[in-house]
Amino acid sequence: MTRKLSRRLILTAALTGILAPVAYYAVPARAAEEEGPKKPAKPRADGLAAEANQLTGNEITDAQKDSVKKGLKWLAKRQTDIGNFQTNGYSNHAGISALCGLAFMQHGDLPGRGEYGKEVQNVLDYVLANCTKSGLITSDNSSGPMYGHGFATLFLGEVYGMTGNEEVKEKLQKAVQLIQKTQNAEGGWRYQPQPYDADISVTICQVMALRAARDAGIKVEKEVIDKSIQYVKNCQNMGGDGGFNYMAGQGLGGSGFPRSAAGVAALYYAGVFDGDNVKKGLEYLKAYIPGKGGNGRNEGHYFYGHYYAVQANFLAGGDYWANWYPAIRDELIKNHVADGSWSGDFSEDYATSMALIILQMPNRYLPVYAGKGPGS
Repeated sequence: MTRKLSRRLILTAALTGILAPVAYYAVPARAAEEEGPKKPAKPRADGLAAEANQLTGNEITDAQKDSVKKGLKWLAKRQTDIGNFQTNGYSNHAGISALCGLAFMQHGDLPGRGEYGKEVQNVLDYVLANCTKSGLITSDNSSGPMYGHGFATLFLGEVYGMTGNEEVKEKLQKAVQLIQKTQNAEGGWRYQPQPYDADISVTICQVMALRAARDAGIKVEKEVIDKSIQYVKNCQNMGGDGGFNYMAGQGLGGSGFPRSAAGVAALYYAGVFDGDNVKKGLEYLKAYIPGKGGNGRNEGHYFYGHYYAVQANFLAGGDYWANWYPAIRDELIKNHVADGSWSGDFSEDYATSMALIILQMPNRYLPVYAGKGPGS
């Protein structure tokens, strides 16, 4: 059987419900409860896990499943007829709508397939309708469209990788081209689709989008990725605590939890799985394990920070993941509003989508969150 035919059969099976929905370019994902208990991988000499993105087997609990169920049900009710979400002033935001779509896809649903297949399809229709001729994906009048563009491109990358939809491919290619054209001389990105300045928070959005697109078979220039790695490293306080600044070569408040979580995740998604930069970044994040260290809420951007922190620790594996996930899982469940939502940051829709993505990380239904591991 040829590789092309094999991929097609896997995709067909996924779309007909024979398999859990997984990317046709990835190994089928399995939820933690299906794998059974597993001891964390023994650390290597440099302190990182010998096996990245491995589950312990005890991540999914009855409380977690109940919280996810209520959250997804609440989020589905918030979707409008045109596919976007009621986001308290951010309703016309393709990026936030894309995050809501990713939350449903983390549950195992695809456009038109699964319990929330209708909602995913509606998000896809909305995002596609807001793809401009330049490649920029935007649906609002905000002053920083590259945030939304990054999340929307990530969503399209996951959808294309799991469906092979040619319309999605065309829009995704243009979105990727825009990201590449707007990278600044330092190697990063900022609010506007112009190659002027850069910051770590917008940069991670683009790096992650490029990773998803590349994994789905879309061409991404190696030079762009190499420059992004250098930019992220230049934001890190290697001579200090190992955290990340908001911008390269500038203190601007020094290290902080949200931007440091984004920085470590950016290194992983750019293909850096080894070395002191990753290790020192992970060690910095340890101080913010929910309930055991610093309070991530004190710095603001709580959901944004934990969205990237849970990914970084999952990709790190071993004790990093074994200690982080139960802590953030239990904290999110504790703070779950009775109606099924979470509150904080920009809007309830945004907070809820982020919380659901975090809680469902053990599902590994979205290939980009699972990562490829060293050498990829």
